[in-house]
Amino acid sequence: MNIKKIVRIVIIVILMAIIIAIAFLMGKRSKPISGDGYYFDTYVNLTVYNQKDAKYLDECLKMCERYEKLLSRTLEGSDIWNVNNAGGEAVSVDPETYYLIERTLEFCEETDGAVDITVATLVDAWGFNHNDEVRTNKPSDEEINEALDKVNYKNVILLDNNMIKLEGEGTKIDLGFIAKGYIADKLKEYLVSKNVKSAIISLGGNIVVIGSKPDGNDYNIGIKDPNNTGDIIQSLKVSDKSVVTSGTYERYVEYDGVKYHHILDIKTGYPVENGVQSVTIVSDSSLEGDALSTICLILGEEGAEEILNKYNSEAYFY
Repeated sequence: MNIKKIVRIVIIVILMAIIIAIAFLMGKRSKPISGDGYYFDTYVNLTVYNQKDAKYLDECLKMCERYEKLLSRTLEGSDIWNVNNAGGEAVSVDPETYYLIERTLEFCEETDGAVDITVATLVDAWGFNHNDEVRTNKPSDEEINEALDKVNYKNVILLDNNMIKLEGEGTKIDLGFIAKGYIADKLKEYLVSKNVKSAIISLGGNIVVIGSKPDGNDYNIGIKDPNNTGDIIQSLKVSDKSVVTSGTYERYVEYDGVKYHHILDIKTGYPVENGVQSVTIVSDSSLEGDALSTICLILGEEGAEEILNKYNSEAYFY
């Protein structure tokens, strides 16, 4: 065998070794790495696709813990708990809490109170309060009307220096229809600041994808069939987007064999009944998507058209 032939064989072997090594390293870098926890009564799962990004997962979970301590209304000592239990006195809150309450009030105003930040008392009357008290009977009309008397977003007063005050005896706020969206946005903001290119943030029905898959393809996000949540009714291909779903199947109470879901109509005090079982919003902002998914479920497909156009968001009704 001549020298030239030997050299060619050696070069081919070296090139093959390099290709195998690159493929191995790319595969190693693209292997999904996840972190999870339980916050806001929700299973939280975070996935990155590059080993060097795994070091950021713990910080993300610490952020979730911090936001729970600010925004949970059932956790004693949180900003929201403090405001709700101040007896009408002004309370100093974290700037982020103040900002989120301010944004929530904007949605209340835009929908003429179809969504209302002060729905907490009505939620509690129905037994959706996630505490140790378990209600065994459906609330009476008298209880519902009494709770409705305390629902009025205009009772939330924004003061200077991040101070919040509640007017009206018994008024309590609940950020349940917007908080997870805000938190998902903040987690994305943090990961992007660390130059993370591909990741999935999942907070229950709130999903945010960063970039696209490591191979350049879009993510596939499945939408649950509201009539059989074990099935997928539609799959959406997205990259660098928020996908938020609100459904009547997510939370409910059952009294005398009848199920009552947690999306409440502020006009009647009862669960919304308009034929819509779930709404999925695709948007750039998860905060907006979270709010819009609930708003659209309350208003119905025709009633939600104007606000969807305003926020340039896609909606899927089922």
